[in-house]
Amino acid sequence: MSATIPGPDGKPRCRWCAAAPEFFAYHDAEWGFPVSDDRRLFEKLCLEGFQSGLSWRTILAKRENFRNAFHDFDLDRVARYTEKDVIRLLGNEGIIRHRGKIEATINNAKRAKEMVKAEGSLAAFLWRFEAKPRSQGTPQTAATSADSVALSKELKKRGWKFVGPTTVYAFMQAMGLVNDHAEDCITRRKVVKARKAFQRP
Repeated sequence: MSATIPGPDGKPRCRWCAAAPEFFAYHDAEWGFPVSDDRRLFEKLCLEGFQSGLSWRTILAKRENFRNAFHDFDLDRVARYTEKDVIRLLGNEGIIRHRGKIEATINNAKRAKEMVKAEGSLAAFLWRFEAKPRSQGTPQTAATSADSVALSKELKKRGWKFVGPTTVYAFMQAMGLVNDHAEDCITRRKVVKARKAFQRP
């Protein structure tokens, strides 16, 4: 089976785009492109945690609702959330109403603030775990990697929750810490170019 499918323009895209029409835009504009913005990195780690046991299509469809509910994933705001906010979020039908994941997001905001204080930025810490080209196998053939296992272990050591190796690997794929686009995918070359120009934090 081919690792790609034709996109709307007839050019090859990663096969997972076939799962939903809205995946093409997300794939072409976001997935795999390197990110150094702390808010976006924190948001993605949180959303990957919410996705645990669910599909990314479900989360992507609710992403704007999540952003509104969690004050655009502002670290300072989320870290100050109280039980009152947990109740508010549990009553929000636009997001995934899972107490454990909501409480983990609040906890992780506090841990992220500690990390910013210690490391200078969330990005500076996370990008230390960028996949080395030599360590990468065939794209999209693994759900974890040595790098994601190491990052997951370190995050858990620092008190983060819902950051298992598979969740972390999905985060790394999406935020450009690894280029996991299929070899024949037209976006792969764009990501290679973006990664070359990217200023590591």
